[in-house]
Amino acid sequence: MPPDSTPNAAPPRKDAFAALRYPEFRNLILANVLLTCGRLIQEVTIGYELYRITGNALMLGLVGLAQVIPFMAVALFGGHVADRRDKRRLMAMAQGVMLLGSVVLAWIMWSSRSDSSIADANELTLIYATMAAMGFARAFYSPAMSSLRAELVPREIYSNASAWSSTFWQGGAITGPALAGFLIAGFEVNGTLLIVVAMMVLSLLATLRMSAHPPREIPRRESVWKSLGEGLGFVWRSPLILYAITLDMVAVLCGGVIAILPVFSIDILHVGPQGLGILRAAPAVGAMLTMLICTAFTPTHRPWRNLLLAVVGFGMATLVFAVSKLFWLSVLALFLTGIFDAVSVVIRQTILQALPPDHVRGRVLSVSSIFVSASNELGAFTSSAMVRFLGAVPGVLIGAALTLTSVGYMWKRGKGLDKVRVD
Repeated sequence: MPPDSTPNAAPPRKDAFAALRYPEFRNLILANVLLTCGRLIQEVTIGYELYRITGNALMLGLVGLAQVIPFMAVALFGGHVADRRDKRRLMAMAQGVMLLGSVVLAWIMWSSRSDSSIADANELTLIYATMAAMGFARAFYSPAMSSLRAELVPREIYSNASAWSSTFWQGGAITGPALAGFLIAGFEVNGTLLIVVAMMVLSLLATLRMSAHPPREIPRRESVWKSLGEGLGFVWRSPLILYAITLDMVAVLCGGVIAILPVFSIDILHVGPQGLGILRAAPAVGAMLTMLICTAFTPTHRPWRNLLLAVVGFGMATLVFAVSKLFWLSVLALFLTGIFDAVSVVIRQTILQALPPDHVRGRVLSVSSIFVSASNELGAFTSSAMVRFLGAVPGVLIGAALTLTSVGYMWKRGKGLDKVRVD
């Protein structure tokens, strides 16, 4: 049978487009890229507007914190549900909640009578509460989407599928931040958030085009706590998985600068919303180009060594960004962080697809999603707090130094992992 008919026949081994030959995989990554793009436009728009009005960097971190707390609270349960329910249906339900949240955020901004009213305590509470509801929905969407990807393509091309999935995700990460600045300038906040609502609708429609995907194996009856413990136990007993997601978490938690880019664009580089869009897009451009290369030349032949080198490069590029006063140099440094982060993402996703068995993969991926969200959203809060109390440049310098220190520690802890192969 041709590849479009079944995921059981493996495409040629060196086919760089192998995963894209499966139509359901194409629908999955289309749904995810639209959701990612819309969500990032939304975050940039709201964060920029709140910081512009209040001048308080903590507002940027609270946008991420409002999402990560409910996400982390229920992500493990989301993985438990993903292993036991129709994954496509679970994705669609979560997307429906995020679509509703996007409508509410657009309504809040639209109904505000003046700039000052957006900073009103009641409206801020409603904004953060809506973000929290969307974070709750993502706790179910993320493990369902990630574990479903492994069911749509043969095991032999997991690395290729991870590279393409990450490439399209980065496409959303490029388009979202880049468009956000220009959309704010051209359509203002209200029009930009309405565009986000439209993207959420299209994402949901792409998900609904896929067929149902109930569990391949009927899980045995057991308590929720025992089920969650099985996922945690598998991660704990798999040093390559545990150290890979921990290293990524520490790197982004300490060295991530994405959330505080409005501070650099307004106060240090003085480039306005268009400049902010370029700064936000720079790491994603580097990542997308790198991931396109990874579809043909995988970095997973020595995953642990390459992961360590990638995080070192990420930390060094962040140091350059911290001290730069030139717009082009700051863009270049962020571009390099995207390159190194892309290598890390492809390696980590391939490990997470290849090592866990089908019946536990959703729970393992939910553990990973907690680490990722801790690094992204909690990292946004910690970086904004450091900027608030230490200043922008010292805060980023300290974070980059902690990232490089973590690499040395992990290298000592995982010396035997260089022998592990996943390709």
